[in-house]
Amino acid sequence: MNEARFVEHALRNFVNSEILARLPALGLNDCWLVSGGLFQSVWNVLTHRDIAHGIKDYDVFYFDPDTSWDAEDAVITRGVALFADLGVDVEIRNQARVHLWYAEKFGVAYPPLRSSCEGIDRFLARACMVGLHPGANGLQLYAPFGLDDVETMTLRPNYAANFSAELYTAKAARWKAMWPELTVLEA
Repeated sequence: MNEARFVEHALRNFVNSEILARLPALGLNDCWLVSGGLFQSVWNVLTHRDIAHGIKDYDVFYFDPDTSWDAEDAVITRGVALFADLGVDVEIRNQARVHLWYAEKFGVAYPPLRSSCEGIDRFLARACMVGLHPGANGLQLYAPFGLDDVETMTLRPNYAANFSAELYTAKAARWKAMWPELTVLEA
């Protein structure tokens, strides 16, 4: 799948288009719409399902060296107001803070990140590793392993620093139930 086709399919989902159009209003550094809302929208186009089928939430990453909870909470609060009319959950997370809570929540170590794209690099499956950034010259796509796994609906483990076979297997089972066409490679 080429970049233009991926973007076109992902933007068929009105929510993705709206989030990307509004993100600059938050004034965040290194800000990306990432993962599920994108690749799952593409899967829905490819399988002729409703565009929002199976999408639990929409994830936004940004990177701010201020790792205080108060700073992130203020951004989350502004985001809730900005996206309230969309009727979906938009989860905004400062990637500079993830290492502070990830191990406690998921039971796996998580070394500190230096950018939002490094956060994308640590998703459990390669098909998940996508992000769109609304820049001055249009949308920028980040997909470190390309888009083939998205197009072929293949879940392949990404053995990043925080990889957990248990978490991968659980996510794969949920997605396979939603998209039976998926090919799931074992961890």
